[in-house]
Amino acid sequence: MSTLDGAALVLRLGVGLIFAVHGAQKLFGWWGGSGFAGWQAVMTRMGFRPGWLFAAISAAAELVGGLALAIGLLTPLAATVLVAQSIVIIFAAHWARGFFNRDNGYEFPLALVSGVVATLLLGPGEVSVDSLIGFGLDPEVRVGLVALGVLGAVVSLAIPRIFPATEQPIATA
Repeated sequence: MSTLDGAALVLRLGVGLIFAVHGAQKLFGWWGGSGFAGWQAVMTRMGFRPGWLFAAISAAAELVGGLALAIGLLTPLAATVLVAQSIVIIFAAHWARGFFNRDNGYEFPLALVSGVVATLLLGPGEVSVDSLIGFGLDPEVRVGLVALGVLGAVVSLAIPRIFPATEQPIATA
């Protein structure tokens, strides 16, 4: 194994498993997480409608995308999903709190998205399922997938602004 392949493996495992753990917190409530009902409430409070759909997509992106990234399975596709998820996390949940993680700022998700983009551009390396099955994409396509992840995030972030939650009318007797 080359040094570059070893670096790709360490990067994939670290970033992928962090995402997977966060997805498991959101879906199952493991490791002190909110579980799906709690995560759905958070997504609804942030203005994403329907909350259950956005909660399912975001939690699955983290759990499935993180596991796929960690083992190097369909790495460019997993990374594209995680780029979009990371950008949404940064702007929907952390941006207003500033940079530093101690203030619940965007420092940590920015570090994660940097690792995801690096993995996407670098490729999964030889110690990956992708290498085993012969799956790979040209560097130009991987650059395009970074752009696609950014576009996906922009669309996701725009939805609550385009379709804001409406107040429910109060029933009168």
